[in-house]
Amino acid sequence: MVRKSQSSDRLRPVDLARGHGLSTQAVRNYEEAGILPAAGRTAHGYRTYTPLHARALDAFLALVPGHGHQSAASIMRAVNRDAVDEAYRLIDESHAQLLDDRRTLRAVESALRDLAPTAGAAPALHPAPGVPAAGSGGTFVGPLAAELGIRPATLRKWERAGLVRPRRDPLTGYRVYGETDVRDARLAHQLRRGGYLLEQIARVIDRVRAAGGLEPLEATLHDWHGRVSARGRAMLTGAAELEAYLRERGRGLSTPSGGGGGEETRG
Repeated sequence: MVRKSQSSDRLRPVDLARGHGLSTQAVRNYEEAGILPAAGRTAHGYRTYTPLHARALDAFLALVPGHGHQSAASIMRAVNRDAVDEAYRLIDESHAQLLDDRRTLRAVESALRDLAPTAGAAPALHPAPGVPAAGSGGTFVGPLAAELGIRPATLRKWERAGLVRPRRDPLTGYRVYGETDVRDARLAHQLRRGGYLLEQIARVIDRVRAAGGLEPLEATLHDWHGRVSARGRAMLTGAAELEAYLRERGRGLSTPSGGGGGEETRG
């Protein structure tokens, strides 16, 4: 609960700060950044805030968990300069990103299910006649492409996009695909069949690599689900608080331009 000062419509920086678990400097910083409307000033130059500022701060703090600090700040700045359509566009972008995250999560789960029977080992592939063996756990571009039912040029394109990272045989210069490369190629193939773009697939494979493989990634899917769901719910909370702030602005509440009452600190 924000503690009000002498006027029922006037709040000191310390009142606004205490009511939101912030420092008075943080409140001032948010105002200077345009996240809050400009404060009024008393005849002696003290800042004065109103319940409208408290609503703005409620909205910003509620937007941050779902949209991130930078996007939440941009949304509030747009609202405060009456560019509401710009704020809606920024909100739409966050929702689109969340939807993309959900689709990526589903794609990973689907790909893992498809790979489950064969993910444990590299395929028993053999080089073409006259091509030296790639060594234990490795294969060349032609046999791998044939096993996946794609052209060798497709594998080279995936390499340029960072989806696979074959090493080069020091004697022949041929690309050699190790076990993890075969895994990544299979995963890329499954996702391409699902209609995913190379840049989307790259993000998935980055997650696989960061997790240390498919098995560790499976163990993180539950947490990933939780984070996506939490962000979606946070967006709902942020939307409710932003709507409340927009209603207050629509009622024509304004900041006082001065007069009366001192405060604990000048600023």
